[in-house]
Amino acid sequence: MSDYIIEMLHITKDFPGIRANDNVTLQLKKGEIHALLGENGAGKSTLMSILFGLYQAEGGEIRKNGQKVHIRNPNDANALGIGMVHQHFKLVHNFTVLENIVLGVETTRHGVLKMDEAREKVMHLSDRYGLSIAPDALISDITVGMQQRVEILKMLYRENDILIFDEPTAVLTPQEIDELMQIMTGLAKEGKSILFITHKLDEIKKVGDRCTVLRKGEYVGTVAVSETSVEEMAEMMVGRKINFTIDKVVAQPGKAGLSVRNLTIAGHHAKKAVSNVSFDVHHGEIVCIAGIDGNGQSELVYALTGLMPLESGKILLHGEDVTADSIRARNEKGLSHIPEDRHQYGLVLDFDLQQNLALKTYFHEPLHKNGFINFGEVRRHAEDLIGSFDIRTAQGPETSARSMSGGNQQKAIIAREIDTHSDVIIAVQPTRGLDVGAMLYIHEQLIKERDAGKAVLLISLELDEVFQLADRILVIYEGQIVAEKDSKDATPQELGLYMAGSKRGEAV
Repeated sequence: MSDYIIEMLHITKDFPGIRANDNVTLQLKKGEIHALLGENGAGKSTLMSILFGLYQAEGGEIRKNGQKVHIRNPNDANALGIGMVHQHFKLVHNFTVLENIVLGVETTRHGVLKMDEAREKVMHLSDRYGLSIAPDALISDITVGMQQRVEILKMLYRENDILIFDEPTAVLTPQEIDELMQIMTGLAKEGKSILFITHKLDEIKKVGDRCTVLRKGEYVGTVAVSETSVEEMAEMMVGRKINFTIDKVVAQPGKAGLSVRNLTIAGHHAKKAVSNVSFDVHHGEIVCIAGIDGNGQSELVYALTGLMPLESGKILLHGEDVTADSIRARNEKGLSHIPEDRHQYGLVLDFDLQQNLALKTYFHEPLHKNGFINFGEVRRHAEDLIGSFDIRTAQGPETSARSMSGGNQQKAIIAREIDTHSDVIIAVQPTRGLDVGAMLYIHEQLIKERDAGKAVLLISLELDEVFQLADRILVIYEGQIVAEKDSKDATPQELGLYMAGSKRGEAV
């Protein structure tokens, strides 16, 4: 009997113009949590997609318990006890929780669907593993954290014993992340074997037993997590020493770039999504709005950028009232927006990179002349931004946005928004789901813009990011600003109390 429940030996996978996996070996022991670490685009998801049968490798082999297996599709993977929670969940939004869990493995008798037995089994699994769900709720009506529980229950319902989690914390709140870590630890104690794709080093230190590192599609090494420091793992991942602290000079705030006055936004039912919020963001400073997800941050940003109407209040850019202005008019007057969902709001995924980089400037010279787009200039413009912002692509300006890694998609959005030469930047969760190298790069870009005199409004759920970047911190709770703190005087513990609604500061 092999020491390993799963072995992926010398795996090679090619896509047009790029080798995603180059002779990669990964070995998983029974009952362990094995982290797969690497930068965005390192080949982690590709390797796991091969194990789950979504892709076929050009070279190498897969073994289970020492025996060679052929995984041609996800049905083959499920038959071998392999399940996968994808980074972007694979759920049918107009089906219920229960219907999604049993989809594809429904219980029937004489051609009739039998949901009672399925419901009983699902609720038993829910209780056993502490995965509380509402079985009759529609997927479209539940939180992202709840959707992830549904994905985990899909694997457990199919009695999978090898569980793949692809960037499972990228869209979760800090509280949901802690809960997921506990669930994963409990599953491993029950004998499940877990492959955990991530680039968050602190999460690996919390729950990982061993860690395999990939860099640019190649195998770097496998280490015992307890014997390896965060700094050592980061160096393995990016190929150089990482300084986790960004040096920044003291802010020199100037005039207000963005002013919000008594802003109120309608919410569901009688409750306001945002209630009577006022604040200023000055040129030369980064103001961060911190809070637990779902406390009005998204609605506030949609209102500021023109995506959602206000109920009352005013929005001013450089003292000019833009409350009634269109999205383009606000952009033309100096507002840039790095959105929280890069796929839904940041990119047109079926456009290529050069088209995406020109979305906000194609109607300006030299990209446009006499009513026609100058495609040569569009390409040159893209090449300049690709070089300036270190956007890594397989086919340069013609690369499909959909095919790019998350980190490079985010770099493309930031390149486009900074290239508009706007002087007010709204950045929402700008490093969500990114590796440490891309995260530090984006932090450096935002500080560089602040130091160039831009007014930067940052919305973040990550307290580490808040303290890394913010000059001033505003805490939002249930649609209201409940505290304003200088970042030098604030502590994570104090902010946590404000974020949870346990403490309120002076009216701001």
